[in-house]
Amino acid sequence: MSAVTAAALEGVSKSFGRTVALDGVDLSVACGEIHALLGPNGAGKTTALSTLVGLRRPDAGRARLFGCDPRRSASRLRLGCTPQETSLPQTLTVRETLDLVRAHYPQPRATQELLETFDLVPHARRQVGGLSGGQRRRLSVALAFAGAPSLLVLDEPTAGLDVASRRVLWAAIRRHAAAGGAVLLSTHQLEEAEALAGRVTVIAAGRVRAEGTVDAVRARAGLARIRIAATGVPEVPGVVRRELLNGATMLYVRDAGEVVRELVRHDASLEGLEVTPATLEEAFVALTEDAP
Repeated sequence: MSAVTAAALEGVSKSFGRTVALDGVDLSVACGEIHALLGPNGAGKTTALSTLVGLRRPDAGRARLFGCDPRRSASRLRLGCTPQETSLPQTLTVRETLDLVRAHYPQPRATQELLETFDLVPHARRQVGGLSGGQRRRLSVALAFAGAPSLLVLDEPTAGLDVASRRVLWAAIRRHAAAGGAVLLSTHQLEEAEALAGRVTVIAAGRVRAEGTVDAVRARAGLARIRIAATGVPEVPGVVRRELLNGATMLYVRDAGEVVRELVRHDASLEGLEVTPATLEEAFVALTEDAP
């Protein structure tokens, strides 16, 4: 049985004056999955999310939330969202802010549960204006969960969080998906995408460059990584990029076998030779660095 689609962009294009933010973008998020949206600054990620949740109207194509127009308020009752930047009421306490958002939903999560989940219990009576940046970000994410949504749309949710807070949020996202909820996560933290996402979409210059599982996106980039525990490795054909790291040479290649043969022909040191698939970060660079 196929998964139910929670949200989708279908051939969406959006421009601001002469600047093309999205160019025929297709994107879908299924219930029970965590989908990561990746791209460099200015790629169109935030515009894609804003269109998906009904804050922007596409110039072409359409956005759907649970099969409906996301600009309909009824569609958004099943949505929880953390934008990249959140303006919170400075004089309300943390508890009051949670209760204010909870009041907009028919069956919200309990306030105490939200406070405990996002480690906000010690700050429940503090005014929002007195919170640190990390505490504000945890509150912003807690507000996305407040209405017990079916779909979470999170734009850079862990920005500014320490490692412990990031792990807390990751656990909450995993529980949401395990219970059948959908998550669309925009992030610059490629470690985060690799740790959480079942599917990934990479966009650059407003176009989709790759979509699929993490392994499929790696394969789309077509890169392998050769590590040699030495410096001074000669230049050989077939190397896309090279780096020196802690006394070792990292070669990023399309055909590892051919490059290793070339290294042997050049009498290169092969001390500590390792050949591994590219990481998601390395695939991301390969897929986006030449975008117009």
